[in-house]
Amino acid sequence: MLRLDEIGEALGYFQPLGGRHAAFFVDDGPTLLVTFESVAAIRGGSDSQMPLGYRIAHRAGWSHLCLIADGETWYRDPAVHAYFDRLVDEAFFEDFDRVVFFGAGAGGYAAAAYSVAAPGAAVLAVRPQATLDPRLSEWDRRHLSARRLDFVDRYGFAPDMVEGAGQVFVLYDPEQREDAMHAALFNRPHVTRIRCRFFGPRPEEDLLLTGVLRDAIEGACLGHLDAADIHESLRARRDHPLYALRLLARLEAEGRFGLVLRLCRWAETAFGLPRFAHARARAEAELAARPRARMPEPATPEPA
Repeated sequence: MLRLDEIGEALGYFQPLGGRHAAFFVDDGPTLLVTFESVAAIRGGSDSQMPLGYRIAHRAGWSHLCLIADGETWYRDPAVHAYFDRLVDEAFFEDFDRVVFFGAGAGGYAAAAYSVAAPGAAVLAVRPQATLDPRLSEWDRRHLSARRLDFVDRYGFAPDMVEGAGQVFVLYDPEQREDAMHAALFNRPHVTRIRCRFFGPRPEEDLLLTGVLRDAIEGACLGHLDAADIHESLRARRDHPLYALRLLARLEAEGRFGLVLRLCRWAETAFGLPRFAHARARAEAELAARPRARMPEPATPEPA
């Protein structure tokens, strides 16, 4: 985090918040992008080891505030609460013409929960949890250790915290049962839920690789993001091999080899990856091994 400290000192600040969080702020224009990212994601996200939000904002000349977590803390820390309280008391968000909150997973939860500090802000959350309070989400057993955290006190239930937000977009893969159930809890008139089929348990990774995520964040910061824009980007992902590979894995798992054959014939030409040629050969073998349906024998007329 040495580079973040140096950049923060030159252009804004880098401030530790308790033992597992920090705030990194760069003041660079009237649009503010607020992101919630983890140490692991920052270190593995690019060679520069800078937050995704900074890489997007810096190129566009926007300000950036990044809340950094060491691990999946869901940002449930009194020091983080106090930090946002101070921003509210100082009318920090009022200095900007447009504010956008973004996060994925635990960061998506935090982006929604802390957006209450900036009424009117846009929120873009990928597979966010609504809460991990077991009284409300006992069906989600993926993060059992997080149940020790307090999701009841301030900045708690994320769907309630977005009540004062502007546009809210929740992106999730409906095939991921728990993610879909969390998304359903964000049932508010100003919340748009975007289904990202076949993106898997960490859709933000493929969304980033296919350019959908960057387009969505930039659109929100420019103030013209809508559901049609996101759906158009998602349709364009069909021309990306990642989507075809996800779809292929699903069709193979379901034994739908006729569709596997059609997909691979197209994808071999489009992408030239050996994976599709091998899958086509397996599908052809599976289909050839199936017994052909026989026409029923004509009925023999009975003698008069």
